[in-house]
This record gives sequence, C-alpha cells and structure tokens, in this order.
Amino acid sequence: MKGALVDPGGDVEKLKSAVNQHKVDIEKVILTHGHLDHVGGTLEIAKYYDVPIVGPHIGDKFWLDALMQQSQMFGFPPATPFSPTQWLEDNDKITVGTLTLDVLHCPGHTPGHVALVEHTSNQVIVGDIIFAGSIGRTDFPQGNHDQLISSIREKLLVLPDDMKIYPGHGPTTTIGHERNTNPYVASSQWG
Repeated sequence: MKGALVDPGGDVEKLKSAVNQHKVDIEKVILTHGHLDHVGGTLEIAKYYDVPIVGPHIGDKFWLDALMQQSQMFGFPPATPFSPTQWLEDNDKITVGTLTLDVLHCPGHTPGHVALVEHTSNQVIVGDIIFAGSIGRTDFPQGNHDQLISSIREKLLVLPDDMKIYPGHGPTTTIGHERNTNPYVASSQWG
C-alpha cells in the first residue's frame, strides 16, 4: 500500500482523507507540470507526509517560481514558490512501491511537462498534454502548439492502443481511441 500523490492541485483535506480511507503510505509527491491547479497543494502535502517532491522537468522552473503571481492572476489563495527535491528528465524512472513509472518529457502545454507511463498496469498519467477528444492549451507563457502536437504524436501515440490515459481533467480514455478520433492528433490528421 505504498503510493504517491500526483499533481496535488489544492484540496489538501480531500486528498488526505482519500489517503487515510485507503490506508496508503505516501512515499512522494510527483508533478507533471508547474501550473497552479496541479501544484497548489504540493508544499502542504509534502510537509504533512514528510516526503520529497519529484518533477516536473526544469523547463517549468519559471512556473514554480511564479506561483504567487499565478495565485493572483487566477484568484486562488496565495501559493508559495518552491523547487522540487528532484527535477525530471526524459527517460528517468520513478519508483512508487513496486511500480516503476517511466518519464516522458512532453513539452508544449508547458516547456517542462512530463507524462508518467506504468507499463505493468498499462496506464499513463498525462497531466494537461492530452484529454479525451482534446489537447492541452498552449496560450499560456512559453506554451507551444507545434511542440505539443509533436510530443503527443512522438511520445504518447506510439504507446499501446489499449493503454489507459489518465488526464489532469476530464474522463479517462485510451491511446488507440485518441489516435483514431481526437480531432487534434488523430492518425487521419497526420501529414
């Protein structure tokens, strides 16, 4: 019953309640990217469980450094800037209990965004890279639409068709479904 909290955006009490209910021993906090809605509760969670903060890629340092400004811009309670215990690189491996997560650096939504692939259970956590029928926004500072499309096509859509995608928002989906139907990246759209 070892576990990690990925992208603890803000409702810390709800997260702690779920951890307690399932009797999980939290080993670390893992971040896919530096946007406030994915990191707002990170410091409180990491301090409460006395665990390291892993990720994202250093390309998102400017987002973590600007958490106070993000809070003001989006009308959230103030969030304190922080640096993770470990920045992630493409092809890094993260262990959680007996599981191993393979790190894929997938810039575009943010320059330091990562996806986390767990091959044994055939699942990938993608943050805001891709959603069921959509893709992440690229209109925030240092977002890059072409880079996002390349990341999705070159890093994610090459994974097995039946691999389940856990996006940061909205319902789960699969690699095959998105490859075949997502209007932004479907195979029929490839030039």
